[in-house]
Amino acid sequence: MLRQPTRGSITLSKTEYSRLRDQARAYRSLVSRVFELQLRDPIGEVAADFRTTGLYSEDFLLDLENGLRKSTYAKRHSR
Repeated sequence: MLRQPTRGSITLSKTEYSRLRDQARAYRSLVSRVFELQLRDPIGEVAADFRTTGLYSEDFLLDLENGLRKSTYAKRHSR
């Protein structure tokens, strides 16, 4: 028995559904890689860049550098 579509619904063929599902999976995979941030600069250079702005206290900058050095993310992704 064929079900009637409910109001506000869209009916797709199985082929179209599969194509859209595969596109969504590919998009999620791509986006997860694109938006994965990686530390590309050495931690000392990052802190030096912050320092040159003159916006941050020396205590903050030392804490920032120390925190970056201790982070597991930095250990995995920094050079």
